[in-house]
Amino acid sequence: MEDKEEYRRKERTALVAIVVLASLAVASLLVAFSYYCYIRNKVSKRFNNLQRVDHEDRGDLGNLQVTTDKGLQVFTYKQLHSATGGFSKSNVVGHGGFGLVYRGVLSNGRKVAIKLMDQAGKQGEDEFKMEVELLSRLHSPYLLALLGYCSDNSRKLLVYEFMANGGLQEHLYPMNGTNSDSLRLDWGTRLKIALEAAKGLEYLHEQVTPPVIHRDFKSSNILLDKHFHAKVSDFGLAKLGSDKAGGHVSTRVLGTQGYVAPEYALTGHLTTKSDVYSYGVVLLELLTGRVPVDMKRPPGEGVLVSWALPRLTDREKIVEIMDPALEGQYSLKEVIQVAAIAAMCVQPEADYRPLMADVVQSLVPLVKYNRSTSKVGSSPSFHANSPLQDLSRASG
Repeated sequence: MEDKEEYRRKERTALVAIVVLASLAVASLLVAFSYYCYIRNKVSKRFNNLQRVDHEDRGDLGNLQVTTDKGLQVFTYKQLHSATGGFSKSNVVGHGGFGLVYRGVLSNGRKVAIKLMDQAGKQGEDEFKMEVELLSRLHSPYLLALLGYCSDNSRKLLVYEFMANGGLQEHLYPMNGTNSDSLRLDWGTRLKIALEAAKGLEYLHEQVTPPVIHRDFKSSNILLDKHFHAKVSDFGLAKLGSDKAGGHVSTRVLGTQGYVAPEYALTGHLTTKSDVYSYGVVLLELLTGRVPVDMKRPPGEGVLVSWALPRLTDREKIVEIMDPALEGQYSLKEVIQVAAIAAMCVQPEADYRPLMADVVQSLVPLVKYNRSTSKVGSSPSFHANSPLQDLSRASG
Protein backbone atom coordinates (compact mmCIF):
# COMPACT_ATOMS: atom_id res chain seq x y z
CA MET A 1 0.00 0.00 0.00
CA GLU A 2 2.83 2.35 0.91
CA ASP A 3 4.58 1.51 -2.33
CA LYS A 4 1.46 2.45 -4.24
CA GLU A 5 1.11 5.74 -2.35
CA GLU A 6 4.80 6.51 -2.93
CA TYR A 7 4.39 5.77 -6.65
CA ARG A 8 1.42 8.20 -6.88
CA ARG A 9 3.37 10.89 -5.05
CA LYS A 10 6.30 10.56 -7.44
CA GLU A 11 3.92 10.60 -10.38
CA ARG A 12 2.34 13.89 -9.18
CA THR A 13 5.81 15.38 -8.62
CA ALA A 14 6.90 14.37 -12.11
CA LEU A 15 3.69 15.82 -13.57
CA VAL A 16 4.23 19.12 -11.76
CA ALA A 17 7.84 19.21 -12.97
CA ILE A 18 6.72 18.56 -16.55
CA VAL A 19 4.08 21.31 -16.33
CA VAL A 20 6.61 23.78 -14.87
CA LEU A 21 9.19 22.96 -17.54
CA ALA A 22 6.58 23.24 -20.27
CA SER A 23 5.45 26.60 -18.88
CA LEU A 24 9.03 27.84 -18.78
CA ALA A 25 9.55 26.71 -22.38
CA VAL A 26 6.37 28.49 -23.51
CA ALA A 27 7.37 31.60 -21.57
CA SER A 28 10.82 31.52 -23.16
CA LEU A 29 9.26 31.21 -26.60
CA LEU A 30 6.93 34.12 -25.84
CA VAL A 31 9.85 36.27 -24.66
CA ALA A 32 11.88 35.35 -27.72
CA PHE A 33 8.93 36.06 -30.03
CA SER A 34 8.25 39.38 -28.28
CA TYR A 35 11.91 40.39 -28.63
CA TYR A 36 11.83 39.37 -32.29
CA CYS A 37 8.72 41.51 -32.85
CA TYR A 38 10.32 44.43 -31.00
CA ILE A 39 13.50 44.27 -33.08
CA ARG A 40 11.54 43.84 -36.30
CA ASN A 41 9.30 46.80 -35.47
CA LYS A 42 12.29 48.98 -34.56
CA VAL A 43 14.13 48.10 -37.78
CA SER A 44 10.95 48.65 -39.80
CA LYS A 45 10.40 52.08 -38.23
CA ARG A 46 14.02 53.06 -38.87
CA PHE A 47 13.75 51.93 -42.49
CA ASN A 48 10.48 53.82 -42.96
CA ASN A 49 11.97 56.95 -41.39
CA LEU A 50 14.96 56.76 -43.69
CA GLN A 51 12.63 56.32 -46.64
CA ARG A 52 10.51 59.26 -45.48
CA VAL A 53 13.52 61.55 -45.02
CA ASP A 54 14.90 60.58 -48.40
CA HIS A 55 11.50 61.05 -50.01
CA GLU A 56 11.07 64.45 -48.36
CA ASP A 57 14.54 65.54 -49.43
CA ARG A 58 13.52 64.80 -53.00
CA GLY A 59 10.65 67.20 -52.54
CA ASP A 60 7.44 65.27 -51.84
CA LEU A 61 4.63 67.51 -53.07
CA GLY A 62 1.72 65.18 -52.39
CA ASN A 63 0.34 67.37 -49.60
CA LEU A 64 0.68 70.66 -51.47
CA GLN A 65 -2.74 72.32 -51.52
CA VAL A 66 -2.78 74.71 -54.46
CA THR A 67 -4.17 74.86 -57.96
CA THR A 68 -3.02 71.69 -59.76
CA ASP A 69 -3.87 72.54 -63.35
CA LYS A 70 -0.59 71.53 -64.96
CA GLY A 71 -1.21 72.82 -68.48
CA LEU A 72 2.44 72.17 -69.32
CA GLN A 73 3.52 71.44 -72.87
CA VAL A 74 5.77 68.43 -73.42
CA PHE A 75 8.41 69.30 -76.01
CA THR A 76 10.66 67.03 -78.04
CA TYR A 77 14.39 67.55 -77.96
CA LYS A 78 14.27 68.24 -81.69
CA GLN A 79 11.79 71.10 -81.17
CA LEU A 80 14.00 72.78 -78.58
CA HIS A 81 17.16 72.12 -80.57
CA SER A 82 15.54 73.97 -83.47
CA ALA A 83 14.21 76.77 -81.22
CA THR A 84 17.72 77.61 -79.98
CA GLY A 85 19.53 77.35 -83.31
CA GLY A 86 21.10 74.07 -82.30
CA PHE A 87 21.87 75.39 -78.81
CA SER A 88 24.09 78.04 -80.33
CA LYS A 89 26.54 79.79 -78.03
CA SER A 90 25.20 83.09 -79.34
CA ASN A 91 21.84 82.26 -77.71
CA VAL A 92 23.25 81.61 -74.23
CA VAL A 93 21.70 84.16 -71.86
CA GLY A 94 22.74 82.73 -68.50
CA HIS A 95 24.08 79.87 -66.43
CA GLY A 96 22.52 78.59 -63.23
CA GLY A 97 23.00 75.63 -60.93
CA PHE A 98 20.86 73.59 -63.30
CA GLY A 99 22.83 74.34 -66.46
CA LEU A 100 23.02 76.72 -69.39
CA VAL A 101 20.04 78.92 -70.24
CA TYR A 102 19.33 79.66 -73.90
CA ARG A 103 17.16 82.21 -75.65
CA GLY A 104 14.76 80.43 -78.00
CA VAL A 105 11.87 81.05 -80.36
CA LEU A 106 9.13 78.43 -80.65
CA SER A 107 7.47 77.52 -83.94
CA ASN A 108 4.55 79.83 -83.06
CA GLY A 109 6.97 82.79 -82.73
CA ARG A 110 6.92 82.98 -78.93
CA LYS A 111 10.19 83.89 -77.24
CA VAL A 112 11.19 81.53 -74.43
CA ALA A 113 14.09 80.73 -72.13
CA ILE A 114 15.28 77.12 -72.24
CA LYS A 115 17.37 75.50 -69.50
CA LEU A 116 19.49 72.55 -70.56
CA MET A 117 20.47 70.33 -67.62
CA ASP A 118 24.19 69.70 -67.45
CA GLN A 119 24.26 68.07 -64.01
CA ALA A 120 24.08 64.32 -64.35
CA GLY A 121 23.06 61.99 -61.53
CA LYS A 122 20.46 61.95 -58.81
CA GLN A 123 20.68 65.59 -57.72
CA GLY A 124 20.14 66.84 -61.26
CA GLU A 125 17.17 64.50 -61.69
CA ASP A 126 15.70 65.61 -58.36
CA GLU A 127 16.05 69.30 -59.20
CA PHE A 128 14.41 68.74 -62.58
CA LYS A 129 11.46 66.87 -61.01
CA MET A 130 11.08 69.46 -58.26
CA GLU A 131 10.96 72.34 -60.73
CA VAL A 132 8.34 70.62 -62.93
CA GLU A 133 6.17 69.38 -60.07
CA LEU A 134 6.29 72.61 -58.10
CA LEU A 135 5.80 75.13 -60.89
CA SER A 136 2.97 73.07 -62.38
CA ARG A 137 1.08 73.67 -59.13
CA LEU A 138 2.04 77.24 -58.24
CA HIS A 139 0.64 80.22 -60.12
CA SER A 140 1.53 83.80 -59.26
CA PRO A 141 2.44 86.88 -61.33
CA TYR A 142 5.54 87.13 -59.13
CA LEU A 143 6.90 83.66 -59.95
CA LEU A 144 8.57 82.77 -63.24
CA ALA A 145 6.10 80.75 -65.34
CA LEU A 146 7.10 77.28 -66.54
CA LEU A 147 5.62 76.67 -70.01
CA GLY A 148 6.78 73.12 -70.56
CA TYR A 149 9.61 70.61 -70.43
CA CYS A 150 11.45 67.87 -72.28
CA SER A 151 12.51 64.60 -70.70
CA ASP A 152 14.20 62.56 -73.40
CA ASN A 153 16.26 59.85 -71.69
CA SER A 154 19.27 61.69 -70.20
CA ARG A 155 18.27 65.01 -71.83
CA LYS A 156 16.33 67.20 -69.41
CA LEU A 157 15.16 70.66 -70.46
CA LEU A 158 12.81 73.26 -68.97
CA VAL A 159 10.99 75.92 -70.99
CA TYR A 160 10.08 79.23 -69.31
CA GLU A 161 8.59 82.55 -70.25
CA PHE A 162 11.30 84.87 -71.54
CA MET A 163 12.50 87.67 -69.26
CA ALA A 164 14.12 90.26 -71.51
CA ASN A 165 16.26 91.98 -68.86
CA GLY A 166 17.77 88.86 -67.32
CA GLY A 167 18.75 88.58 -63.67
CA LEU A 168 18.92 91.35 -61.08
CA GLN A 169 22.53 90.43 -60.39
CA GLU A 170 23.56 91.46 -63.93
CA HIS A 171 22.26 94.99 -63.36
CA LEU A 172 23.74 95.45 -59.90
CA TYR A 173 27.17 94.20 -60.99
CA PRO A 174 27.62 94.88 -64.74
CA MET A 175 30.38 92.83 -66.32
CA ASN A 176 33.37 94.55 -67.93
CA GLY A 177 32.63 95.52 -71.49
CA THR A 178 28.90 96.13 -70.97
CA ASN A 179 27.25 99.52 -71.12
CA SER A 180 26.90 100.20 -67.40
CA ASP A 181 24.83 103.34 -67.98
CA SER A 182 22.10 101.41 -69.79
CA LEU A 183 22.11 98.70 -67.10
CA ARG A 184 22.03 101.02 -64.09
CA LEU A 185 18.96 100.67 -61.87
CA ASP A 186 17.57 103.89 -60.40
CA TRP A 187 16.15 104.03 -56.88
CA GLY A 188 12.50 103.78 -57.93
CA THR A 189 13.19 100.65 -59.99
CA ARG A 190 15.07 99.06 -57.10
CA LEU A 191 12.11 99.67 -54.80
CA LYS A 192 9.72 98.10 -57.30
CA ILE A 193 11.97 95.04 -57.67
CA ALA A 194 12.23 94.70 -53.88
CA LEU A 195 8.42 94.79 -53.54
CA GLU A 196 7.68 92.33 -56.34
CA ALA A 197 10.31 89.86 -55.13
CA ALA A 198 8.81 90.15 -51.63
CA LYS A 199 5.36 89.38 -53.06
CA GLY A 200 6.79 86.26 -54.67
CA LEU A 201 8.06 84.98 -51.32
CA GLU A 202 4.85 86.07 -49.58
CA TYR A 203 2.89 83.88 -52.00
CA LEU A 204 5.14 80.87 -51.34
CA HIS A 205 5.08 81.30 -47.55
CA GLU A 206 1.55 82.41 -46.83
CA GLN A 207 -0.73 81.53 -49.72
CA VAL A 208 0.32 77.90 -50.11
CA THR A 209 -0.33 75.04 -47.65
CA PRO A 210 2.08 73.78 -46.46
CA PRO A 211 4.39 76.72 -47.18
CA VAL A 212 7.09 76.41 -49.82
CA ILE A 213 10.62 77.43 -48.80
CA HIS A 214 12.68 78.55 -51.80
CA ARG A 215 16.03 77.72 -50.13
CA ASP A 216 18.11 79.48 -52.81
CA PHE A 217 16.68 83.02 -52.94
CA LYS A 218 19.33 85.41 -54.32
CA SER A 219 19.75 88.29 -56.74
CA SER A 220 20.56 86.03 -59.70
CA ASN A 221 17.26 84.19 -59.15
CA ILE A 222 15.22 87.39 -59.46
CA LEU A 223 14.48 87.85 -63.16
CA LEU A 224 13.33 91.05 -64.85
CA ASP A 225 11.03 91.48 -67.85
CA LYS A 226 11.28 94.27 -70.44
CA HIS A 227 9.52 96.67 -68.03
CA PHE A 228 11.77 95.61 -65.11
CA HIS A 229 8.96 93.76 -63.33
CA ALA A 230 10.52 91.12 -61.09
CA LYS A 231 9.75 87.41 -60.79
CA VAL A 232 11.28 84.78 -58.51
CA SER A 233 12.86 81.84 -60.35
CA ASP A 234 14.88 78.63 -59.91
CA PHE A 235 12.95 76.25 -57.63
CA GLY A 236 15.27 73.27 -57.95
CA LEU A 237 16.20 73.38 -54.24
CA ALA A 238 12.74 74.35 -52.94
CA LYS A 239 11.25 72.35 -50.07
CA LEU A 240 7.90 72.08 -48.36
CA GLY A 241 7.97 73.67 -44.92
CA SER A 242 6.21 72.70 -41.71
CA ASP A 243 2.48 73.48 -41.53
CA LYS A 244 2.77 73.90 -37.75
CA ALA A 245 3.23 77.37 -36.27
CA GLY A 246 6.88 77.81 -35.36
CA GLY A 247 7.73 74.41 -36.85
CA HIS A 248 10.71 73.50 -38.99
CA VAL A 249 11.90 70.75 -41.30
CA SER A 250 15.33 69.17 -41.04
CA THR A 251 17.27 68.75 -44.24
CA ARG A 252 20.67 68.96 -45.86
CA VAL A 253 22.15 72.45 -45.89
CA LEU A 254 21.96 73.73 -49.47
CA GLY A 255 22.02 77.23 -50.91
CA THR A 256 24.51 79.92 -51.88
CA GLN A 257 27.26 81.33 -49.67
CA GLY A 258 26.33 84.69 -48.21
CA TYR A 259 22.58 84.10 -48.48
CA VAL A 260 22.15 81.12 -46.14
CA ALA A 261 20.55 81.89 -42.77
CA PRO A 262 22.90 81.18 -39.82
CA GLU A 263 20.53 78.85 -37.93
CA TYR A 264 19.96 76.76 -41.07
CA ALA A 265 23.69 76.57 -41.78
CA LEU A 266 24.39 75.42 -38.20
CA THR A 267 21.50 73.00 -37.55
CA GLY A 268 19.87 72.12 -40.87
CA HIS A 269 16.57 73.41 -39.45
CA LEU A 270 14.73 75.08 -42.31
CA THR A 271 11.81 77.53 -41.93
CA THR A 272 10.25 80.32 -43.96
CA LYS A 273 12.40 82.70 -41.89
CA SER A 274 15.43 81.19 -43.67
CA ASP A 275 14.09 82.74 -46.89
CA VAL A 276 13.44 86.02 -45.06
CA TYR A 277 17.14 86.20 -44.19
CA SER A 278 18.08 85.64 -47.84
CA TYR A 279 15.64 88.35 -48.86
CA GLY A 280 17.32 90.73 -46.40
CA VAL A 281 20.67 90.05 -48.07
CA VAL A 282 19.15 90.96 -51.46
CA LEU A 283 17.83 94.20 -49.95
CA LEU A 284 21.36 94.99 -48.82
CA GLU A 285 22.59 94.36 -52.37
CA LEU A 286 19.98 96.80 -53.70
CA LEU A 287 21.07 99.40 -51.15
CA THR A 288 24.84 99.01 -51.39
CA GLY A 289 25.57 97.53 -54.81
CA ARG A 290 27.90 95.03 -53.09
CA VAL A 291 28.00 91.24 -53.44
CA PRO A 292 27.21 89.19 -50.29
CA VAL A 293 30.77 87.86 -49.95
CA ASP A 294 33.86 89.57 -51.35
CA MET A 295 37.05 88.72 -49.49
CA LYS A 296 39.06 91.05 -51.74
CA ARG A 297 37.63 94.00 -49.82
CA PRO A 298 39.44 95.53 -46.79
CA PRO A 299 39.31 93.61 -43.48
CA GLY A 300 35.85 93.74 -41.91
CA GLU A 301 34.09 94.46 -45.22
CA GLY A 302 34.25 91.03 -46.84
CA VAL A 303 30.87 89.76 -45.58
CA LEU A 304 28.07 92.15 -46.53
CA VAL A 305 25.71 91.40 -43.61
CA SER A 306 28.42 91.78 -40.94
CA TRP A 307 29.69 95.01 -42.47
CA ALA A 308 26.31 96.65 -43.18
CA LEU A 309 24.20 95.61 -40.16
CA PRO A 310 25.76 98.03 -37.60
CA ARG A 311 25.44 100.90 -40.10
CA LEU A 312 21.79 100.40 -41.07
CA THR A 313 20.36 102.29 -38.09
CA ASP A 314 22.72 105.28 -38.29
CA ARG A 315 21.53 108.08 -40.60
CA GLU A 316 25.03 109.30 -41.41
CA LYS A 317 26.50 105.84 -41.96
CA ILE A 318 23.57 104.74 -44.18
CA VAL A 319 24.56 107.36 -46.74
CA GLU A 320 28.13 106.05 -46.63
CA ILE A 321 27.12 102.49 -47.56
CA MET A 322 24.76 103.41 -50.42
CA ASP A 323 25.58 102.21 -53.95
CA PRO A 324 27.73 104.89 -55.65
CA ALA A 325 25.95 104.06 -58.94
CA LEU A 326 22.83 105.80 -57.54
CA GLU A 327 24.78 109.08 -57.41
CA GLY A 328 22.74 110.26 -54.44
CA GLN A 329 19.47 110.16 -56.41
CA TYR A 330 17.20 108.75 -53.71
CA SER A 331 15.03 109.85 -50.82
CA LEU A 332 16.84 109.55 -47.50
CA LYS A 333 13.54 108.84 -45.72
CA GLU A 334 12.88 105.92 -48.04
CA VAL A 335 16.42 104.63 -47.66
CA ILE A 336 16.09 104.70 -43.86
CA GLN A 337 12.88 102.66 -44.05
CA VAL A 338 14.31 100.10 -46.46
CA ALA A 339 17.47 99.86 -44.32
CA ALA A 340 15.31 99.18 -41.25
CA ILE A 341 13.49 96.38 -43.09
CA ALA A 342 16.79 94.87 -44.24
CA ALA A 343 18.20 95.04 -40.69
CA MET A 344 15.21 93.11 -39.32
CA CYS A 345 15.34 90.51 -42.09
CA VAL A 346 19.00 89.62 -41.41
CA GLN A 347 18.67 89.36 -37.63
CA PRO A 348 20.73 86.40 -36.33
CA GLU A 349 17.71 85.11 -34.37
CA ALA A 350 15.06 83.78 -36.77
CA ASP A 351 12.17 84.68 -34.43
CA TYR A 352 13.08 88.37 -34.65
CA ARG A 353 12.73 88.44 -38.44
CA PRO A 354 9.44 89.70 -39.92
CA LEU A 355 6.94 87.79 -42.00
CA MET A 356 7.08 88.51 -45.72
CA ALA A 357 3.53 89.92 -45.46
CA ASP A 358 4.89 92.60 -43.10
CA VAL A 359 7.71 93.38 -45.52
CA VAL A 360 5.26 93.75 -48.40
CA GLN A 361 3.00 96.01 -46.33
CA SER A 362 5.96 98.27 -45.52
CA LEU A 363 7.21 98.54 -49.09
CA VAL A 364 3.84 99.19 -50.79
CA PRO A 365 3.56 102.89 -49.80
CA LEU A 366 7.15 103.57 -50.88
CA VAL A 367 6.56 102.12 -54.34
CA LYS A 368 3.19 103.89 -54.68
CA TYR A 369 4.85 107.21 -53.90
CA ASN A 370 7.58 106.66 -56.49
CA ARG A 371 4.99 105.81 -59.12
CA SER A 372 3.09 109.02 -58.42
CA THR A 373 6.14 111.28 -58.76
CA SER A 374 8.40 111.93 -61.69
CA LYS A 375 11.41 113.01 -59.64
CA VAL A 376 12.93 110.03 -57.84
CA GLY A 377 15.11 112.15 -55.57
CA SER A 378 12.25 114.14 -54.03
CA SER A 379 11.44 113.48 -50.39
CA PRO A 380 8.02 112.18 -49.38
CA SER A 381 6.29 112.74 -46.07
CA PHE A 382 4.98 109.75 -44.15
CA HIS A 383 2.40 109.41 -41.41
CA ALA A 384 3.56 108.40 -37.97
CA ASN A 385 1.72 105.08 -38.19
CA SER A 386 3.90 103.78 -41.02
CA PRO A 387 3.47 100.06 -41.80
CA LEU A 388 7.13 99.69 -40.86
CA GLN A 389 6.08 99.85 -37.21
CA ASP A 390 4.12 96.63 -37.68
CA LEU A 391 7.37 94.82 -38.45
CA SER A 392 8.21 94.82 -34.76
CA ARG A 393 5.65 92.06 -34.39
CA ALA A 394 7.94 89.63 -36.24
CA SER A 395 5.41 86.94 -35.42
CA GLY A 396 6.34 83.41 -36.21
